Amino acid sequence: MTLDACDRLILNTLQKNARIGLESLAADTGLSVASVQRRVRRLRDDGVITAEIAVLNPAKVGQAMTFVVMVELEHERLDQIETFTRRAEAEPHVQQCYYVTGGADFCLICTAQDMEDFEALTHRLFFESANVRRFRTSVVMGRKKVGLGVHIPE
Repeated sequence: MTLDACDRLILNTLQKNARIGLESLAADTGLSVASVQRRVRRLRDDGVITAEIAVLNPAKVGQAMTFVVMVELEHERLDQIETFTRRAEAEPHVQQCYYVTGGADFCLICTAQDMEDFEALTHRLFFESANVRRFRTSVVMGRKKVGLGVHIPE
């Protein structure tokens, strides 16, 4: 899909604030409200915009701890990768799950109330799976930059 300057401006603006009104987007782009509305609908329909969500502060909702977990599978067959992916997707404590290259097969970003809560997660997700060879966990000491924004050069 080819993005023109107006599409890129719309996307960059929506990444910062998805609640901005069509009128404001129209003023920023110099387009009519109807034109902006059509463009946003097309960007959604084409899968460029995949979700519009509220970003929460985990600590404010009882999830004070964040963990980066590198997971190695015993067998890296396609069906085993899909099985682990489904388990990670179904686990509400897993915020992000990446299939990666290098020393691990997956990188997970997880939240938990405390270490006891995280330990329960490790039992459900790793120890109960015969295909998890090992996992290494890093505890996040501080959230310095958090986001899912994608750089779109203008």
